[in-house]
Amino acid sequence: MLGSLALAWAVLQLGRFLLSPLLPAIIGDLGITTVTAGFVLGGFQAVYAIIQYPSGRLSDRFSRAALIVPGLAALTLGFLLFASAVSPLLFVGGALLLGVGKGLYAVPSRALLSDLFVERRGQALGLYAAGTDAGGVLASVAALVVTGTAAADLGPARGVVPTLPGLSWRAPFLPVAAALFLLGAVYVRWNRDGYELGRVEFGVGETVRRLSTTSAQREALVAFALFFFVVGAWVNFLPTYLAQGKGMSESLAAALFAVVFVVGVWAKPLAGLVSDRVPRRAVGVAGLSLAVVALSGVVLASTLWVVVGAIALFALGYKTLFPVADAVLLDAAPDDNTGGDLGAARALFLGVGALGPVYMGSVAAAADYAVAFAGLAVCLLASAGLLARGLLRARRTTPPA
Repeated sequence: MLGSLALAWAVLQLGRFLLSPLLPAIIGDLGITTVTAGFVLGGFQAVYAIIQYPSGRLSDRFSRAALIVPGLAALTLGFLLFASAVSPLLFVGGALLLGVGKGLYAVPSRALLSDLFVERRGQALGLYAAGTDAGGVLASVAALVVTGTAAADLGPARGVVPTLPGLSWRAPFLPVAAALFLLGAVYVRWNRDGYELGRVEFGVGETVRRLSTTSAQREALVAFALFFFVVGAWVNFLPTYLAQGKGMSESLAAALFAVVFVVGVWAKPLAGLVSDRVPRRAVGVAGLSLAVVALSGVVLASTLWVVVGAIALFALGYKTLFPVADAVLLDAAPDDNTGGDLGAARALFLGVGALGPVYMGSVAAAADYAVAFAGLAVCLLASAGLLARGLLRARRTTPPA
């Protein structure tokens, strides 16, 4: 079950992360601005955020499958729209459907893993989250093939990645849609849970009160929300920043984007494993601190290999937060509302995260990318400080063994 859920997550993330390295080509082909692209990607994130809580709550009340299957169907349709997007309107429609489908899939699949792997929750969530990075690596390779100029820019790596000059940015979205359709069909064939839905009391007020009962819980919510704001800005605009801010070619920017995910493939499971053995907030503080230092290196570096190293270190730092955030929330959730609690918290995180690409596109246009990244560094520092405060408070209140 873990492998099948992670595979579907990896495929949908492959399609989602194709948007980032192909964004310069999309902007040029559809005739939209950087600010408009930021708002479209922010809209996708907003829809994804809004659906988190109801999908989680419904999966608690009825079944996980009743949300997972419609989610895969919406994702398939969304990527078909991207594959046929000859106008900005179709591109917007694909982005919104991507938000709907991903929102329906993300929380129920995580909640199912939480049900199955109680003692090894952090490790299981880390392995699942690594599907994001496997998809990201494949997205970067696909973008290199589509841009068609990789051989001229990748130095020692020339010839490793095939190129198909003249291939449209729309091309890789069709196989993603086909793969998700097949995975959905397989899931329906193997699944034994029911698909019925009905009326349910969402209990939003009760869930919010439970999530924010203590100072440590409230601070953790704010810390993770700030973190997701940074992720929304970084992931959506890193290739565009490298192309526009560092003067790199689109293909080289796509190749460097892959570094983020190559690191994440092993960093997330490792972080989840470690967080099962030491305080989870301590793992988060260490990761955020490393990310702050590395982000400065990305902005200040002037040589290619220093940029590559700084991107790798930043990825190592921020990737640790994903399994930590999920595990912290699920540790505190009651058994009958794991999906609801996780969905409500992720709705907050991703709602704030939806402002990330809007912020990045707007500040980069009004000032420059250095100013925009400085704001991200401040957010990371604040997030680390809040988690550290909660960790210290927990140590003071825990009696000695």
